[in-house]
Amino acid sequence: MRARLLIRVGLVAAVVVALVPIGYLVSLSLRPPGDVLNSSLLPTQWTWHNFVSVFDTIALGTMLRNSWVSALGAAVLAVLIATPAAYFTARRVGGERLLTALLAGYCAPPIVAIIPLFFLLRDFGLTNHVLGLIVVNGVANVPVAAWLLDGFVRRIPVEIDEAAVIDGLSVAGAFRKAVLPLLWPGIVAALLVVFFLSYNDFLFAVYLAVTKESQTLTVGLSLFQGDRNVQFGQQAAAGLLGIIPVYVLALAAQRFLVGGLTAGATK
Repeated sequence: MRARLLIRVGLVAAVVVALVPIGYLVSLSLRPPGDVLNSSLLPTQWTWHNFVSVFDTIALGTMLRNSWVSALGAAVLAVLIATPAAYFTARRVGGERLLTALLAGYCAPPIVAIIPLFFLLRDFGLTNHVLGLIVVNGVANVPVAAWLLDGFVRRIPVEIDEAAVIDGLSVAGAFRKAVLPLLWPGIVAALLVVFFLSYNDFLFAVYLAVTKESQTLTVGLSLFQGDRNVQFGQQAAAGLLGIIPVYVLALAAQRFLVGGLTAGATK
């Protein structure tokens, strides 16, 4: 009983610690400008004005759309590339070297690639375009998706591949018809992880998409800081409007994410 009680107390404490920043963000979003810097946890005055005026300060609707489109596109692109790559790293001799090379490249600071990426996207006409962010974020997160999917492929018995080949399928056909259906839990988990990483990206977005039509929410949140003051209330309101749909997605897909990461693809 004591152990269960301690576990419950620990879980409640963890939830409180995780929700305190969100609660304070809600508190800031409901304050008028004069009440923002009073250092209290709860506002002394309540207002919904920040949620209305934020759409006049920045193009919030366009930024939210760009964030979702770029994140979804990057997740799909990364998984499309990473799925066959993970099959190769898990099934072929020396595949671990490819996975190590991918992860080593992911460990490099992304700022070093900004200038080459800018010139490459400019040559293809993809600067200041959501498609450019999809390509950059998708390719940049391939190592993460491949690393996740590699573990799922390794949980699938290799005898399934061999039986499919004996039945007359090619290696590609065995992967498509025998292995891929068992990989769906891992694919969903990889899609969610890459989506969250791409949705939170700031570095690529701030350098590669500078026009109002292509900016994402992360860039928009940085625009509230002026030379002399920061519009904390509107910034908090914009942040809440950006994270609430993502929180809903995370809660709705929690079963797939946790189940996929823990159970894997083996049935």
